[in-house]
Amino acid sequence: MKYYTEDHEWVEIIGDTATVGISQFAIEEYGEVSFIELPDEGDDFIIGDRLCNMETDRYSVELCAPIGGSVSMINESLVDEPELLNESPEDKAWICRLIDFDASELDDMMSEDEYYKYLDTLE
Repeated sequence: MKYYTEDHEWVEIIGDTATVGISQFAIEEYGEVSFIELPDEGDDFIIGDRLCNMETDRYSVELCAPIGGSVSMINESLVDEPELLNESPEDKAWICRLIDFDASELDDMMSEDEYYKYLDTLE
């Protein structure tokens, strides 16, 4: 199941790993991604910490950690091909994977259905 924030980040939990990314809506709002600075494996985050920076044709965007945890893996594909975020932000272009997270932090996030209803209120 995917969980979303009002800042358009998503988290998908599979086993004891949380995959983190950015939503399609955010990519459409921010514009074409040309660069992303990913976190380092082993970095520890709490909610709200700067997770990574992203450059688009419209903005410089700071993405914040939607949950706390330790980075166990980054999406190496994004280093050479940040444009993957434009094509597949909610599938192939995940940003990082976290371990040692507190699942209770997901309680403040939205389900996919709730997120899409939230998007309707923004238009």
